[in-house]
Amino acid sequence: MKKIKVKLTFVEPVLGTWPSNQNIAREFIASKSPDAATVEDEVAALGADAVADKGMTVFPRNEKGEPVLYDYQVKGFFKDSCGMLSRIGGKTETGKKKAVNESGKITAYKKVIDGLIFVQPRMIPIHFNGEMTECQRPLRAQTAQGERVSLANSEQIPAGSTCEFEILLMDDSHEKAVLEWLNYGALRGIGQWRNSGKGRFSYEITE
Repeated sequence: MKKIKVKLTFVEPVLGTWPSNQNIAREFIASKSPDAATVEDEVAALGADAVADKGMTVFPRNEKGEPVLYDYQVKGFFKDSCGMLSRIGGKTETGKKKAVNESGKITAYKKVIDGLIFVQPRMIPIHFNGEMTECQRPLRAQTAQGERVSLANSEQIPAGSTCEFEILLMDDSHEKAVLEWLNYGALRGIGQWRNSGKGRFSYEITE
């Protein structure tokens, strides 16, 4: 078992992902977890002031009022990164996937990340200087009635912000893959609107 202590520094602003309407958040969390206590804890982290705008995504807060990432958001980033990186290399003549990187070597990667790789603490504070702002952008969707455009709005923490957490590996052989995913963060990012470059980060191993 191995522990890796990591410090992320966001090179682009990072956007909140939580719906500010607590009822929406409660329904979503309840659909993912049967643990009623967990549902209430996570909904409470949104804060009473977050219900003003139903269309806005925000950062949950800890008991100190600091914006946070949850541990499972980092694990979600790991799954996204592993899924994308494992596509590199194509297939062999027999139709099997070529494993040209560490991500490609992991079979059933979602189960591996869920059961063998853990992130601590559960609530990861984001430290920043300056003010939290808002990021508004249009969302376009093709429907049977034609193109529809709506406005998305998110809390935004500025570039230069940092957060620190610990990654616990039940199998030491996964260390190279985890570092591969962290390197991918410079391209992919975490949080809302990643395709635009939001949430990109650099990292350092602190121990």
